[in-house]
Amino acid sequence: MLVVAASVVVAVGTVTGMIKALDDGSGADSARRPDATGATLLVPLPEVPSASNSPSAKASSSARPKKTATTGTARKPRRTATAAPRLYRHPESQVLDWVRDHPDDPRTEVIADRIADQPAAVWFADFTPSTITSRVRAVTSGAAAQGRVPVVVPYAIPDRDCGGASEGGASDFAVYDGWIDNFAAGLGSREVVVILEPDSIAQADCLDDTQRAERFEALARAGRVMKAADPQARVYYDAGHSDWNPAGQQAALLKQAGAASAESSDGIFSNVSNFHTTSAEIAYDRQVLDALGGPADLGAVIDTSRNGNGAPADGQWCDPAGRKIGRAPTLNTGEDRIDGYLWVKLPGESDGCKGAAGTFTASYAYDLAR
Repeated sequence: MLVVAASVVVAVGTVTGMIKALDDGSGADSARRPDATGATLLVPLPEVPSASNSPSAKASSSARPKKTATTGTARKPRRTATAAPRLYRHPESQVLDWVRDHPDDPRTEVIADRIADQPAAVWFADFTPSTITSRVRAVTSGAAAQGRVPVVVPYAIPDRDCGGASEGGASDFAVYDGWIDNFAAGLGSREVVVILEPDSIAQADCLDDTQRAERFEALARAGRVMKAADPQARVYYDAGHSDWNPAGQQAALLKQAGAASAESSDGIFSNVSNFHTTSAEIAYDRQVLDALGGPADLGAVIDTSRNGNGAPADGQWCDPAGRKIGRAPTLNTGEDRIDGYLWVKLPGESDGCKGAAGTFTASYAYDLAR
């Protein structure tokens, strides 16, 4: 990881457009638990969110039996509109920079059409209380001006990544609470999807009981603060992925973190920065939601950015060969209890093997997209 004094991590993604769904619907991934891997690139603090990188994939090694799919219970639709709103593409990202700088590269058309034109999440992975409100507002107001829905990722929990390659975040929970207050102040009053602290719950086994309780209390509070600041905000909590914790175990952790409460939560997210098939995640997420309880309209969103071919059988997590982009980002999945397919990890941002961790690598992006 590159370390720069007085620096900030801002991971920004891209937006808009439809592509053919590439997930083959199979669930042949080997079971695995996470390992503390991943990285972010630290860059000088910008005035507004700028191109940067999302943390790399979390994966693992030990085998665990697959769970059988269950069907979700019926729930009331979230919106009465006949068509789901379109997701927002933030106009600054590493892939957009690369496309603009390489108009004559033979890979540019494929990367532009299949990655750069897709909506993706905007990461806020720094701890900067004085600027976070304006930077979040720049994204949400930009989306509002286009009548679209942004996806934002607050990523500054204390003891982030359990001291792994993506370590960082706030120094303690008192200052984290203040950062969350400032983050929420930038959400505005329109619909926004919040992916609250990837890995913060599924990876909490590195913490002792006191530390875990503090973290879960802070996450529950964060959801309440965001939904109070913007009643249209949709806040989703970390469910790991289908080959991490068993559904019942993950649901018990999620409940402690406030994910079953309508005051703080709209449901769960899974597969962030990972490769597991959409079908496997749908089945797993429904199992977690069933075990979680709470309001009937709690749902799930799935990161489909790199899961078109599923996870490699050998458990490789670092820019594994043979992966493909997955289903196009949408808030209209046609699947019960599945609220959206999102690109949370921007395809082409390396896990650290095909390029420097967290940086855009054109060869990797092209392999994923073609």
